[in-house]
Amino acid sequence: MRSFAFNVAYWILSIGYGLTAAFAALAPGRGPASWVIRRYVKRMVQAMSIFAGIKLDVRGKDRLPEGAFIIASKHQSWGDGFATYDQFDDIAFVTGDHLEKFPLLGGVLNKLGAIVVNSCGGHEARKALAMRAAEARAENRKILIYPEGHLAPVGKKFKYRSGVWHIYRDFDVPVVPLATNLGLFWPEEQYEKHPGTATLEFLAPIPVGLPKEAFLARLEAVIENRTAELVAQATGQPVTPAVLIDTPIK
Repeated sequence: MRSFAFNVAYWILSIGYGLTAAFAALAPGRGPASWVIRRYVKRMVQAMSIFAGIKLDVRGKDRLPEGAFIIASKHQSWGDGFATYDQFDDIAFVTGDHLEKFPLLGGVLNKLGAIVVNSCGGHEARKALAMRAAEARAENRKILIYPEGHLAPVGKKFKYRSGVWHIYRDFDVPVVPLATNLGLFWPEEQYEKHPGTATLEFLAPIPVGLPKEAFLARLEAVIENRTAELVAQATGQPVTPAVLIDTPIK
């Protein structure tokens, strides 16, 4: 019943705010569309709590540095974006081009300054990532990226992509790892939701200047280790390292 109620709320909110954001995107500047999306995200987080029984315990915000930085997050759930976006007044997020296939959404993403890249990666994707990320950096905005590039089931992980390192290197800003166990309560894109308290934890920032291999190894280690601990805390099971699985071919 909870899952049904939440999914009804999800589509009502998504359609209503989506149409409103599409009209707001016609107005000059980023402000109107951004205002609508912030309200949409806040209402969705409230719906997660009221209808699905999923509450959020957000930790580590005292660790966030001043100014611009990159948030590199574990991605277990479609709810990750709502939960993280709701923590900030203005954030640029990296997303795959699959979202542009939804009617009207492409214009909204463009107006929001979202960093839309080819989901298959490659040179053109890196070029687009660099260009749009530069725009966000010039506006001193925080950037949210999912280094794995895909939703990973709880207990699994994909190879961490290098896009986050390119932004880190080019803009000389710290990266804040973000661990979560939200996938226990809203698994990937699944219909079923499970009530409980999900944790998002911002970890100690990774300082600027690390070489590529050292940076990616450190990023993956801190995100995956802490995510495994959060999953264990919520389930009462022993801490189990995530298993590497093949990246989906699209």
